[in-house]
Amino acid sequence: MILLLCPAARAQQRDLSAVEVKAEKVAEGIYMLTGAGGNIGISVGADGVLLIDDQFAQLSEKIRTAVAAITDRPIRFILNTHWHGDHTGGNENFARAGVTILAHDNVRRRLGAEQFNALFDRRTPPSPPEALPVVTFSDEITFHMNGDSIVAFHVPPAHTDGDAIVLFARADVVHMGDCFFNGMYPVIDVSAGGSLDGMIAAAGRMLARVSERTRIIPGHGPLGDRAGLRAFRDMLVAARDRIRPLVQAGKSADEVVAAKPTAELDAKWGTGFMTPERFVRAAYASLSGKLPAASHP
Repeated sequence: MILLLCPAARAQQRDLSAVEVKAEKVAEGIYMLTGAGGNIGISVGADGVLLIDDQFAQLSEKIRTAVAAITDRPIRFILNTHWHGDHTGGNENFARAGVTILAHDNVRRRLGAEQFNALFDRRTPPSPPEALPVVTFSDEITFHMNGDSIVAFHVPPAHTDGDAIVLFARADVVHMGDCFFNGMYPVIDVSAGGSLDGMIAAAGRMLARVSERTRIIPGHGPLGDRAGLRAFRDMLVAARDRIRPLVQAGKSADEVVAAKPTAELDAKWGTGFMTPERFVRAAYASLSGKLPAASHP
């Protein structure tokens, strides 16, 4: 299930009571949790627990239960890969329980102010103060825990302007947040500084760093690897190279959608939250710099 870019109130109104939070072992001491929203990465060991993202507030207890089934060590840190509510919705609950929240500078800035997504015509109210990261970084930050060096580093605007990718050096695992949607078209939040070219660059940067043995946790979709990331990057390049000439020819967003530039890609990549039309409109906005006007102030 993928719930993206929804205002906090809408997310809270949705019934998530039937959602199961499931754990998948990725490597020794590293797990991936799936439920509703972005995939969660976990480092567990003698030093405690580090969570990468925390999905929605309604799932906080289920997340705690899933972690407790893996280890009796406390959750000490949560790192948000970006600001969207399906990755940060549990911040307030965990912070009140004493967990330290960390993220890129732009994540705190965006969580602390109302956000408007023009492509989806949705407003997200500011998060409560307790949900804001208390430690932020501009470039990178390293956790020395559980026998590993866990490096989170900022990439230039890709999914948003506050994306962090996380490397577990010893375990040879990467958590890419929403810079990688495994097997589906990604959301590109152009209103929050996202960029199609930036998504391609982030994928290319990681392809140069990982091996065929590296396990890659995507923001959405099943656990991935280098081949899956390469296929994702190649799809983005193909889509860009089909859409950009239409933008350069002065076509409108509706005209580009009508041209079906991604038709050859849609059967494989267009079955997720981002339908072919949604993805083409996001790509058009990124490549043209033209966002739809707000329908209300």
